[in-house]
Amino acid sequence: MAETPASLPPRVDDNEQGAPASRRPTAPRHEPLWRHVLGDHLRSLRHERGETLAETASRAGLSPQYLSEVERGIKEPSSEMIAAVGGALGATLVDLTLAVTENLKSTRPVGRSTTVCRSAFALVA
Repeated sequence: MAETPASLPPRVDDNEQGAPASRRPTAPRHEPLWRHVLGDHLRSLRHERGETLAETASRAGLSPQYLSEVERGIKEPSSEMIAAVGGALGATLVDLTLAVTENLKSTRPVGRSTTVCRSAFALVA
């Protein structure tokens, strides 16, 4: 009989085992997620304009809480939401996409080749 999820022991991450931070194994460096880079860029644009979350969110038609979650990379916003925030900050979807792409290219982990990335796109097509 197969085990049910309730009968499996809870998963414990290395960080939860109580070992001092200096003795915990370090995770390999991964590519940042698109939503994290986008959020950082949106926050940077907002700060350059000297605006609060509430001001920008109001112009974009969003709640300040939602905009905060987007900036922190917690939410994966739709293209409509990205366009609304970008518009409130004077940026287009193209501007934001190019900025995020350039940032991701500059933070590519060592050892990753462009060929691998292009191969992945070919598999998707």
